[in-house]
Amino acid sequence: MKESQIVGEYIVIKALENGVNIIGLTRGQDTKFHHSEKLDKGEVMIAQFTEHTSAMKIRGRAQVLTKHGLCESGS
Repeated sequence: MKESQIVGEYIVIKALENGVNIIGLTRGQDTKFHHSEKLDKGEVMIAQFTEHTSAMKIRGRAQVLTKHGLCESGS
């Protein structure tokens, strides 16, 4: 997979309850937490996968929209 295919992927996260945590995880041999955000009900975050971010962990009830479709966490 080319780097240009990795960089630029966006997801939209809408909190369905207060205190939804979004945690960014790094690329490389050692996966580490590198960033976190907390959303309250109704707040929306647009996040992007980058050369540093390989995964995101979402804790709490939220709608997640990607190019692959809509899913709900914490249900």
